[in-house]
Parts: sequence; C-alpha cells; structure tokens
Amino acid sequence: MVKGSKVHELETDVPASELWAIYGTLGAATLIPELVPHVLSKVDLISGDGDVGTIVQLTFPPGIPGLGSYKEKFTTVDHEKYIKVAEAIEGDILKLGFLSYLLRLEVIAKGADSSVIRSTLEFETDDAHPDLESKVSTAPLATIAEAFVKYVKEKKIIPQATS
Repeated sequence: MVKGSKVHELETDVPASELWAIYGTLGAATLIPELVPHVLSKVDLISGDGDVGTIVQLTFPPGIPGLGSYKEKFTTVDHEKYIKVAEAIEGDILKLGFLSYLLRLEVIAKGADSSVIRSTLEFETDDAHPDLESKVSTAPLATIAEAFVKYVKEKKIIPQATS
C-alpha cells in the first residue's frame, strides 16, 4: 500500500475572508467551470447545501485518459479556520486504483489583506498501482487558486452602480 500527499501553496494579496467566501460555499462549484473550464467542465450538486455531507459530481473536460467524472463528499467545512476537506466517494478517480483520494483546502490569513491558499491532495493506492502516485498533481488546484484570486481582485474594481 502506498500513501502519499502533495501540497501547493499560493501566497496572495487578498484577504482570507474574501477567498473563503468562494471556497467555503457552493460558489466554487459555479465558478470553476466558468473560470477554468479546461480544469473542470462541470460541477453538479448531488445533495447538500455546501456544508458537511454535501456531495458534488466533478466532470472533467474530454481528453483526460481514465477521468470522466467522480463524486466527492465534503467531510469537513470549518468556517472559523477556513478549512474544507472533500473525499472521493465514487467514480473514475477510484476506478483508476486509488483506495482513497482526499482534497484539503485551507485559506490561511497572513495579514489583513493577505493570505495563503494551501491545497493538499492525500491519497492511498494498493500495491498493484504503484504508478498512480506520479499521476497525482496539484497543478489543477494551483490553476483554480490563481483564477479565484484574479476573480476576487476583478470583482473589487468593478465600479458600483450608484442610484
């Protein structure tokens, strides 16, 4: 059995609370396909309201061998510490040979106007699939983090309509 983890951190000049307003809600499910459709083409809410127990189905764009879609369940949503944990519960990611596949997202406040987005993938494979570890990549999570930072910044500079 092989256990492993891979981590990506992105330092930002965006307040943690503003990023958590996306990561800590179902807003991420809407924004990811809109902002980075080459990472995930669709995120469907299967059940829940964005809190613990919520199940979403992630659908990948065509062209990723062995990956069409999979379902994940939110096992932790901590609105005080800005931590969300989602675990793969069914679908292609497990069919590839992962025994477990878990995503931990943390938005860490560094100051009033800065934060770090830490994305961690934790996984376990059986001995029959030693090559799977090399396929685990935080690159899609890095792309999503960068897109969310850009989105928050652009949203701030949109002039507000005055009445």
